[in-house]
Amino acid sequence: MKVVILAGGYGTRISEESHLRPKPMIEIGEKPVLWHIMKYYACFGFNEFVVCCGYKGYVIKEYFADYYLHRSDVTFDFSDGGKATVHANVSEPWKVTLVDTGSESQTGGRVRRIAPYIGNERFMLTYGDGVSDVDLNALLRRHEESGSIVTLTAIQPGGRFGVLEIENDAVTAFKEKAKEGGGWVNGGFMVVEPELFDYIENDKTVLERAPLERLSAERRLGVYKHYGFWKCMDTQRDKSELERLWSEGKASWKAWND
Repeated sequence: MKVVILAGGYGTRISEESHLRPKPMIEIGEKPVLWHIMKYYACFGFNEFVVCCGYKGYVIKEYFADYYLHRSDVTFDFSDGGKATVHANVSEPWKVTLVDTGSESQTGGRVRRIAPYIGNERFMLTYGDGVSDVDLNALLRRHEESGSIVTLTAIQPGGRFGVLEIENDAVTAFKEKAKEGGGWVNGGFMVVEPELFDYIENDKTVLERAPLERLSAERRLGVYKHYGFWKCMDTQRDKSELERLWSEGKASWKAWND
């Protein structure tokens, strides 16, 4: 199953760093947060990724083009035309497709643009700025049991985000970015059926509005409640908190050993 990662936004609330690179490329522990997300999915056996690029997408492409240089020891022999020899290759067994989904596209538009790379298959979908210790196997089981087109992971971060209304393990109302506090909100980490593409009109479609609102009205938007760790890197303060957790060995999303 492919993992689609939304990584094309401007990241205006962390502009201290996003003016130089897309937000998913901002580093935690000297690795882009995008890498952290991919490493987490890989721990559950998901090694094929489709990254929705947009703003400064070339930075993401250059990172993966030089991935061996980032992850391995390399000898450059300039007496032999600059021949490069890679030593102790420790790169992951990933297949990564980087798709230019437009600098101005909304989240739904970006998902719509990667449809040719998905085909008629179920896929995972998440945001390129959020880390969590969500049980992806349990999430997938919940999706299979629900029969929903989309099953999202609901978390409770407080009153900073929008609110989901949940009844009998189904989302009955989806109010993104509302002002109410204390409820369940969309934390990403979704499982999606290809029928979702039919709910997306064009590049201007915001995934969290018309498509998910329509699915919730049709009772086809499932939910998996996650009570553990979740954090999005939305601001410089968020980045500092994630960096602190990583440096102190308290990064709950680090499910790998290296």
